[in-house]
Amino acid sequence: MIQRVTVPGLFPPPAYSHASVVEAGTRLAFLAGSVPLDAEGELVGEGDPVRQAEQVIANLTEQLRAVGSALEHVLSTDVYVVSTETAALSAVWDVVEASGLSAGPHSSTLLGVACLGYPGQLVEITATAVVPEDGRP
Repeated sequence: MIQRVTVPGLFPPPAYSHASVVEAGTRLAFLAGSVPLDAEGELVGEGDPVRQAEQVIANLTEQLRAVGSALEHVLSTDVYVVSTETAALSAVWDVVEASGLSAGPHSSTLLGVACLGYPGQLVEITATAVVPEDGRP
């Protein structure tokens, strides 16, 4: 269902693919940015990008479940981290990698940004995923 491509002529990416291809007719889910808020709207992990990344992955998992998909069906992500330090970006990527999200591996972009939408928010992930025909992850 998903063809993941690592281009031989490019530098091999760490735990993600350069592209993902899906045959026509497959259902896709385009997910809004997953944020580090709990069910009551409270920020989780204030000042801690790793804890926020864990909450973002938990929320992303719920978003996927709601549409009949799962982390292993994610094709592409954009991972936003409020930081100018590559160490913070790497720490967040370690959470992404440990989650199983990169098991495909999926194609991804990791970005350091100036700010995100909620006060104190340090991490956000947007995703595109396949929704299996049977609707079960």
